Amino acid sequence: MFLALAVVAAALASWYSPLWSIPFWVVAVFVLQFFRDPGRAVPGDAKTVVSPADGRIVAVEKARDPYLDRETTKVSVFMNVFNVHSNRAPVDGEVKQSWYEAGSFVNAALDKASTENERNALWIRTDAGADVVCVQVAGLIARRILCYVKAGDKLERGQRYGFIRFGSRVDLYLPPNARIKAALGDKVYAASTILASLE
Repeated sequence: MFLALAVVAAALASWYSPLWSIPFWVVAVFVLQFFRDPGRAVPGDAKTVVSPADGRIVAVEKARDPYLDRETTKVSVFMNVFNVHSNRAPVDGEVKQSWYEAGSFVNAALDKASTENERNALWIRTDAGADVVCVQVAGLIARRILCYVKAGDKLERGQRYGFIRFGSRVDLYLPPNARIKAALGDKVYAASTILASLE
């Protein structure tokens, strides 16, 4: 819908004035690249945790999981407006529960976005019994979190499960014994970059 509106606006502007249409075509190209969703090869096995989003690692730290009330390792991926914003399942498993919380829209690169911004969390349990919580967090510009799954659904590692429009982050709460392979500042790709390995 966004792309269709942008292209129609650009076409109408071109009919009126080719010169004035240039900004409209720039917007149309931006929208096209934002909503792209390329296929990805998914590495690893049932113990592998892949990145749920394209972007940059902005946190790798010990943290309290606010959803399952446990000690975890938190890994956060920040997506800027030029990244692919399709979200992928980090592990194979069953969705046990989801939580949606309304909130603010501060810069998603800031740590306080994890607790203050609009967010949607999924609790995924692997076949081996490991619990992983994946949280979509809206950003400064983002105004819509889409989640396509619900409790009881089965997910495969790398499977598309949601989308966040226009800049955001995804937080992962992993078991404390997970072997972390990502580092602060790393550039990662949804479904294809390995973030950790579960014990």
